[in-house]
Amino acid sequence: MDKVLRQWNKNSVPYISVDQLAALKGPVLLDAREKEEFDISHLQHAIWVGDKTFNMDSVHLKIPDKNTPLIVYCSVGVRSEDIGEKLLANGYTHVKNLYGGIFEWKNDGYPIYDDVGRETDSIHAFSRHWGKLLKSGIKVYDGKNR
Repeated sequence: MDKVLRQWNKNSVPYISVDQLAALKGPVLLDAREKEEFDISHLQHAIWVGDKTFNMDSVHLKIPDKNTPLIVYCSVGVRSEDIGEKLLANGYTHVKNLYGGIFEWKNDGYPIYDDVGRETDSIHAFSRHWGKLLKSGIKVYDGKNR
């Protein structure tokens, strides 16, 4: 994971580790993956904001207080860095990127939830290439094999 993030990220958004996030109470979790990925599984209480379809106006409506602690995540932390940069550029002051994303969260044994709020082991692995970083759970590459 370290090698991948050093290669793909600029460290423009501060990281938060999985264990640090698990110990926190109250940050707003923003999922920066595609909707199909989010529907298969996500962190509990996360708000889907997307990546390609990200809309700052929608975020402003849901989170008007720009001092709200925000944790952005995606599969491993690349797309979420892009969204974190946009949030910071629009005045949000407490934005962090989950190091290793939902893959690291699941790899470390923390729970994930499906689109109706049930705990699940299924996780969208994005692609076979990126899926190599997911060591735990049931890898899903489309919505059909949950």
